[in-house]
This record gives sequence, C-alpha cells and structure tokens, in this order.
Amino acid sequence: MAGRYKAYSEYKRSNHEWLGDVPSHWDVVYSKWLFNERNDKANQSDEMLTASQKYGVIPQGMFMQLEQQKVVQVQKGHDILKQVKRNDFVISMRSFQGGIEFCEYNGAVSSAYVPLEPKTELNLSYFKYLFKSKPYIQALQATTNLVRDGQALRYNNFLQVKLPVPQHNEAEKIGSFLDHETAKIDTLIAKQEKLIELLKEKRQAVISHAVTKGLNPDAPMKDSGVEWLGEVPEHWKVSKLKFESSVVDCRNKTPEYFDDGEYFVVRTTNVKNQNLNFNGALYTNEKNFKVWTQRGVPPVGSILFTREAPTGEVCRVPDNLKFCMGQRMMNFIANDELYSDYLFDYLISDCLERYIGSVSHGSTVSHLRVEQVENIPVLVPPQNEITNIHNEISKLKKKYDALEAKALATIDLMKERKTALISAAVTGKIDVRHFVAEQEQPQGVQG
Repeated sequence: MAGRYKAYSEYKRSNHEWLGDVPSHWDVVYSKWLFNERNDKANQSDEMLTASQKYGVIPQGMFMQLEQQKVVQVQKGHDILKQVKRNDFVISMRSFQGGIEFCEYNGAVSSAYVPLEPKTELNLSYFKYLFKSKPYIQALQATTNLVRDGQALRYNNFLQVKLPVPQHNEAEKIGSFLDHETAKIDTLIAKQEKLIELLKEKRQAVISHAVTKGLNPDAPMKDSGVEWLGEVPEHWKVSKLKFESSVVDCRNKTPEYFDDGEYFVVRTTNVKNQNLNFNGALYTNEKNFKVWTQRGVPPVGSILFTREAPTGEVCRVPDNLKFCMGQRMMNFIANDELYSDYLFDYLISDCLERYIGSVSHGSTVSHLRVEQVENIPVLVPPQNEITNIHNEISKLKKKYDALEAKALATIDLMKERKTALISAAVTGKIDVRHFVAEQEQPQGVQG
C-alpha cells in the first residue's frame, strides 16, 4: 500500500501481533466493551435467516434463490433458535474461515450461530470491514485449535481478540473509503469474470462447429435426421454412442469407504471442468475394488461420464490412478483410440447439452437413463478428418486456456489488492481521513 496512500504521522504499540502499531490517537479495547452476546429466544413469527460469507446474514429464502440451492430447514418454535436484530453481527459456522457476518434483517438463526449486539453507538461500516479482514480472521483462528477439527468459534473466542477503535468520524471515513475503492475493484473483477464466460462460450462454439460441420466450409451437407444436430457433412456417418464405443455402467450401489483405502472412488462430484477433482475424495479397499471393477477397470485415455448430479460432465482417465466408479458414473471406451479423441471433443461441445435438453423435456433436474446414454447420437468423420479436427481443436484449447489463465491471474491480483487494502485501512496502516471520492461512478460491466 506504500506509495499511493500515506501513513499516519504518529503510531503507538498495540501489543497485539495481528494488529501491529496503530495510530497514536486510536483506542484498542476489550471486545466485550463494544458487543454483547444476544441470547434472546426467537419468536414464532421471526423469519429464518442464513449466514453466508458471500452475502452476509440474509433471509433463508433469499439465499436459496440467489444460490439456486436448498439449505437445511430448521423448524420454528424450537428452543434452538436465537433472535437476531438488524445491525447485529453474527459468528457463523464458517467464521474461522471468512470472519464475522453483518446482519441487515430481523429474524431467527440456529443456536450454532452467535449474534453480537452493539452495546454503544458504533460506526458499523468500519466493523463490517474489520471483522472480514485477513488479520482479524487470523487473530480469531489463533484463539483455538478446535477449528482444525471443524469446531465452531464461540463468543469466548470473540472476547479474546481486542478491537481497534478509531474516532467515530474517522471510522466513518474508513468505511466510505473502502466502500468506494472495493466497489471499483469488484467492477474490474466482474469484467474479467465476464471475459472468462465469453471465452468459454466462444471456445465451445468453435469446438461445436468443428465436430459437427468439419473444417472444410465447402463440404456438401446432408440432414442428420437429428433435429438438434441439423445438417452435417454428407460423407460423415450418423451413428449412436453404443455402436462406436463400449458403454460401461457402474454398479448401482455405493462401495464401503475406508480412511486408509488405496482405491479412489470416482463419484459424479469428482468430475468437473473436464478433469478429475479430488476435493472430498473417498477411498475404498481392495476387496471392494475387485467387486466394483468386475465389468472392467476403466482404461487410461477412455472417457468417464456422469449421468446424474450433475449430468454430462466428462473427463479422460489419467495414468497411474487406482480407482473404481461410484454410482451414476459411466465409462466410454471408443472402438479405436483415434476416435476417442474426437468423441471427447464431441462430448465437450454443446452437442451433449442439446441432447440432454431434448430428452429431459424441460425438466430442471436432468438425469439420463442408461439406454438414453447408449443412444446419444454421434458423428463419425473419416479418420484423416478426425486427426485434423483434433489437432485444430488442440491448438484452439491452448489459445483459450492461455487467455483464461491470464484473466484468472488478473482476478487473483485484484483480490489480493482488495484484501491488502482492507487490512491496511482497518488496522491504521494508511491514512484515508482526507479521502474524497471521484465524481464519476464506476461504469458497469459491458456486455
């Protein structure tokens, strides 16, 4: 932050490692002087609220709408519910990761949450940023080892971290400064995220054209006989997946999981963005592995496919991985290795998405039956064209991967800058008392 922003002229020791030196006129006080734990029981009429790192504390229905997902509903009228008021802060189950959330609504929360009631007239904007700042979160984490075991932070943890208190008008200035500067950074991040979306759309469109129309713009075309596929090169064969590859379904039951198991169980949640994702990986033992691979071990380079939750994710089987398929997983083994490359490109185009839409009849929860997977319409170009198409798509992927990587790196840098700016402002490392916002508001993201 040095260079663009000036430091205060005088500092004093805070005697707290996470806070460092603070401006000489700031106070550092016990948190209990500023916040009480609210222990009021909820009323039957209180609206259920959900605490999230992304949105703060908001109504449960609003959260489900924003995230397009359900949350565990808690029955009202039980003693486990606590009342929370507008302008409270809330310690949530994830506060050891993302700090303490601000609440703009009256309502009820689970007893797993700790509502914090301001005891005095405070500038809440300043504390909204302080409680979500990296140094403060690290200070909370230092109050316990239990977070490593998934234990929630409690009011006692909150009490162990003293709080910096600028003068009221100064705290207001810090809040206004951060509102303005973080909004500018968020706008730039949103532009990069929009760019990534556009790159993904363009990438898929070019791949889709290559695998359904070929590379020769002058090739004679014919009706494929498949409504969503349209016209295809006249000399290409229109076929079905089951005729061009072996389609191997998983066992329709879940293997036992073992902490010391050697064999990775690939579930539908492990296949994402055309790669295997090992987050939340589960493993089984050799006995289960033998049972779950009676239909064969998926060979290296073959295709793994999810037919539900979510539907239509694919990846290639990597080398040197001992694994079996979990429920709703399938394995496609192309009749020849060359066609396997084309088939994978075909499946990551929009063809699979259009097929799923045609058989799900508008259902929002899509899934495919085994016979529907086997009957996926596919195309078979001549082998020399398959090679050319795959080579062209490989070059295309490298180009778009590089552009996406550059945009992601830019986003990471801007997020780091935002984190550093908040940390510097709330701990008094920069002086923003004379900050004046520009007249122009940040422009929105261009479509």
